[in-house]
Amino acid sequence: MNARLYAAAVALCQAELRADPGAFFGSIFSRLAHIYTADRHWLKRFAAAMPDLAALDAVRAAPLPRLVRGIVSPDFAKLRMECDALDAVFVTFTREATFALYAQPLDYTNTTSETHCKWARPVLRHVFNHQTRHRGQITTLLSQRGIDVGVTDLSALILECAAG
Repeated sequence: MNARLYAAAVALCQAELRADPGAFFGSIFSRLAHIYTADRHWLKRFAAAMPDLAALDAVRAAPLPRLVRGIVSPDFAKLRMECDALDAVFVTFTREATFALYAQPLDYTNTTSETHCKWARPVLRHVFNHQTRHRGQITTLLSQRGIDVGVTDLSALILECAAG
């Protein structure tokens, strides 16, 4: 879905991409940046708690963006490329992780220095729900500008099983 949003957003000029319609998180660009930055923060937490997962090595090595809200990169093409790379990390991470890893506690400190210990599985669910919520907002903003993102219903995008 991120790839679909970025592909649709390319149709907008920079002014439209950065225009603040008065909605939570401002512009389409800043929402895309927020999704990316929040994902980086959450993956960094998983990387620290799950040191044996090779899929998260690149996340461990990379510095965190300073902001969770706001634009972290002034360049839309660069943000798109970084988001694509991070999405690939998510895919590799979820393939490599086991049910036992998802069942372990996740100790972390958030951006306001509060410490937490939560179960990894529901935290990962939160990460995906967070993405979904903001992508829905972006889809609405694109639709208001006459841009159709296409089918966004997950059940329509899940591959069919072979009969048998």
